[in-house]
Amino acid sequence: MKIYLFLLAMMVSFSASADVMEQVAEVQHHWAEANYQLKGKAQQTRFEGLLKEADAVLQANPASAEALIWRGIVQSSYAGIKGGLGALGLAKAAKADFEQALKINDRALAGSAYTSLGTLYFKVPGWPLGFGDNDKAEQMLKQALEINPEGIDSNYFYGVFMLDQRQYQKAEQYLLKAQQAPARPDRPLADQGRQQEITDTLQQVRYQLRTHQHAGIAD
Repeated sequence: MKIYLFLLAMMVSFSASADVMEQVAEVQHHWAEANYQLKGKAQQTRFEGLLKEADAVLQANPASAEALIWRGIVQSSYAGIKGGLGALGLAKAAKADFEQALKINDRALAGSAYTSLGTLYFKVPGWPLGFGDNDKAEQMLKQALEINPEGIDSNYFYGVFMLDQRQYQKAEQYLLKAQQAPARPDRPLADQGRQQEITDTLQQVRYQLRTHQHAGIAD
């Protein structure tokens, strides 16, 4: 009887876990559509709806690190699109979600909370306007790379950070690694959009490298 109850509990737990991942996958897909296929007012309107969708998934699964991460990603992406004073509030809310996800399971979604939080730290303005902090950004992004050294996102965002820090040779190194990252069969639209971002960022990096070489400036 005890074995039966244990197996039943395991089946219920697995079913609940599978259910939340299906819901998170829906948010992922809708995010990729909004982020890469829409522009302007249509994109902003879609992100407003997507934030409500991510809220609902988290309300149904409040202990899910994956649901927290994806609400945070939606909020941080929406902040970048919205801009202005409202963007900082969204960025702070995203930061809180990523921090809570790290407390629950820092390896969820291959360390995505570290990647996303690190990116926030270097894109948000520093004190007194915001919480931006390049030292914390590097710490978080390196932690993401330790967990997922071959990942497209972990390498891409570290490459972007290196570009921001004017370390162009390192930026190129990590962007090239991101370009060679294994494809994610369940996220083709996100991979396609990210690969285009990698290509665009590599062009910026190589322009800077050529400029520095012609001027005789070391990286």
